[in-house]
Amino acid sequence: MRDVILMWKETRMVVLTAVTAAIYAATVMPLKVATIIPGFTEIRPGVAFVVFCSFLFGPAAAWGAAFGNLIADFFGTLGLGSIFGFAGNFLFGLIPYKAYRILAGEIRFSGSTRSWFGAISAILLASMTCGFTIGWGVDLLGFVPFHILGSVITINNAILAGIIVPVLLKILYERTRKWGLLYQEILQPEDTAPGLMPMPGLVLTAVGATGGLSLGFLTGFGFLTISVATPVLLLPFIACTVLGTILL
Repeated sequence: MRDVILMWKETRMVVLTAVTAAIYAATVMPLKVATIIPGFTEIRPGVAFVVFCSFLFGPAAAWGAAFGNLIADFFGTLGLGSIFGFAGNFLFGLIPYKAYRILAGEIRFSGSTRSWFGAISAILLASMTCGFTIGWGVDLLGFVPFHILGSVITINNAILAGIIVPVLLKILYERTRKWGLLYQEILQPEDTAPGLMPMPGLVLTAVGATGGLSLGFLTGFGFLTISVATPVLLLPFIACTVLGTILL
């Protein structure tokens, strides 16, 4: 996680953070009318740009996604839930490039079969983590049940990013590399080094997000009855997810 702090010393990374935030906010705000859950979420094709920017700009995309979502919230959905929206979108921008280099065994996107597997898997994990984090936080505040918001965010992010991001990578990744805008070419090698325990971190993140979503959906939709409030029930999975992302 050191790269999300050290990136602020590089002017170009700060600019890329602003670019990501601007693109995300600009693509989200016009569709505030395409509401799925009033006051909390809507159809967001802009999520694809967050993931795409993560593969290109690394930690700048994490901060850009968080601030971009916060800016968009000022135009209709700002509230206490925005705190968890900030955290969830930060992870949504952080996980793709972190998980990709573990799954694909490379730091740059090469277009090989393994790189595509790594990219798609990273998109799915980021979508689940974002949906889990925001869904848990909003349920904790008592606004929207976890199984409703968590499922909507996860599905929306996974489908839209899964369709659009591969196209963007195919068309624009090499051009961006030639322009020298990849985060690996801006930050020092030691600043982009993996976390303390990247593979265990990936496993913990995946177990936390998938396990939390699964249990939350089973109890929320009535397939499993447990007499414990959902936010309390899922707290260990949130802790697992947070610890995992720190270790990535």
